[in-house]
Amino acid sequence: MERQTVTVEKICLLAGKIMLAAGAETYRVEDTMDRIARAYGVEHPQSYATLTGLHFSPEYTSNSYFLRITKRATDLHKIDNVNQLSREIVAHQIPLEKAYSKLETLENNVPTFSLSFQVLAASLVSGCFALMFGGTWPDFLPACLAGSIGYLAMALFDKMIEIRFLAEFIGASFIGLSAASCFLLGFGASLEMIIIGAVMPLVPGLPITNAIRDLMAGHLVSGVSKGVESLLTAVAIGAGIAMVYGFFPV
Repeated sequence: MERQTVTVEKICLLAGKIMLAAGAETYRVEDTMDRIARAYGVEHPQSYATLTGLHFSPEYTSNSYFLRITKRATDLHKIDNVNQLSREIVAHQIPLEKAYSKLETLENNVPTFSLSFQVLAASLVSGCFALMFGGTWPDFLPACLAGSIGYLAMALFDKMIEIRFLAEFIGASFIGLSAASCFLLGFGASLEMIIIGAVMPLVPGLPITNAIRDLMAGHLVSGVSKGVESLLTAVAIGAGIAMVYGFFPV
């Protein structure tokens, strides 16, 4: 099968897609696409990124290209790799075809930790946050247990139903059940500290930060969209904990 011709538009859209799907700020995505286009001879590139799509045009009055973004995650390693590649392109160190090949490899390469390792990390993070927010050492192990159970439930339901907010609601519910059970059985000194520590792995810290940075950079559409998405996540987490308190008052 004959390989399709590599164009500047394809490289810019692929670079933007990788960054946006990995959780990059929209102004950073647009800046990277513009720099790559100028490095390959485009004088007036027009890039526009939103939370769910990319637009790119090589000139003011030429054709506009659109790419839909359906799934997003947090992968700072991919963002850094695209940034490094764009620096090499701007320095005129990589030809068009080689740059596109590297981007394709980067897009298909999805290095991730195993679910068991993620659960272990969430467990330790939960216990440490419980201590950091004012808990005591008796709260450490219950927070670790509740955090690991909640994160595992969220990850499993996210794969089954593919509705992130519902998966986070279910994960928070399991955290509330686990924390309340430990507290009622005499493990832990403060139920509030256990829950606060355990929900931290689910809190959308990076999306909130990106929303603020996009708003400060003047990208109002993306900033508001990310802010609303973060707010919905926070509501899902709070609703999951509140449901447990409603059914099992402690």
